[in-house]
Amino acid sequence: MASTTDTAPPGPTAPGAQAPPLPDDPAGLKVVPARHYARWAAAAAVVVLVAQFTHGLATNPVWEWDVFRDYVLSETIVQAVWVTLQLTAYATVLGFLLGTVLAFMRLSRSPVLQTVAWTYIWIFRSIPMIVQLVFWFNLSALYDRLGFGIPFGPVFWSVDSNSIIGTIGAAVIGLTLHQAAYAAEIVRGGVLAVDEGQLEAAAALGIPRLRQIRRIVLPQAMRAILPTAGNEIIGLLKGTSVVYVMSIGELFYQVQVIYGRNGRVIPLLLVATAWYVVLTSLLSVAQYYVERRYARGADRTPPPTPLQRARRFVRTLRAEAGRRHRPVVPFKPLGDIR
Repeated sequence: MASTTDTAPPGPTAPGAQAPPLPDDPAGLKVVPARHYARWAAAAAVVVLVAQFTHGLATNPVWEWDVFRDYVLSETIVQAVWVTLQLTAYATVLGFLLGTVLAFMRLSRSPVLQTVAWTYIWIFRSIPMIVQLVFWFNLSALYDRLGFGIPFGPVFWSVDSNSIIGTIGAAVIGLTLHQAAYAAEIVRGGVLAVDEGQLEAAAALGIPRLRQIRRIVLPQAMRAILPTAGNEIIGLLKGTSVVYVMSIGELFYQVQVIYGRNGRVIPLLLVATAWYVVLTSLLSVAQYYVERRYARGADRTPPPTPLQRARRFVRTLRAEAGRRHRPVVPFKPLGDIR
């Protein structure tokens, strides 16, 4: 006679007792999904806040969207944006050229070059940008004329300092010298990120020092330089707004002039904000593609770009639509073919 087995659920395991064995079939296990209540609550709070902010933008009359539409693409604002882009471009190119020279001076074995570069970086990182701009703007108060000649001797040729360094020139000089101090540290950090064995291998092959830097060090250092350099350029674009103290017609200065005349402060500040957002977004997109290009040496198969993903999505939709409209051919057995 077969004995019956107790099928009651096992109680809690006593201390020191052996745990009951797990079932052989994993399908018999009860799966309990994870529930993230705090995550859903935070998402709901964010959605509510975004909805409230959007509703305020649409309904609050203080924003004066009609004034925003009248000025955002006006000729004065567009010309001011062009001045802002010019200042950013000049300061970026000249600043990173000078910063690269300073970076390699700090990395050189000459104590004189190291000291000069370190002192330059220390001084120009210590003085605020607006102070430097005001100083260069008032350079003629210190030196009426600039000239060439023998040091501590006669001057062979001189020119009025105001004629050679105008308002735009003083702004470019101030922005460039300030930017070079930060660019030097960015480039130096990227060069130090390159493995020293690369230079040793190049030196063993007899490659000249300048070619080592140009063809081996810098292409690899760019992967470490670009993220920080892109961030610095975006900061410089927004930092050009401080040249308003020199009465240069860049974006923020022109916005101040306009709302000083008509009293529409909020919509004019919104005009400047919109242009800064657009310009920084374009720089971010350019930074993404430049970083992607220099990452090819380390990543042979980079992930698809947003544009490539969009094209793939469109191709998938077209393929699905073509399958839907394709006529269904009835299946015929081989024996029915005559």
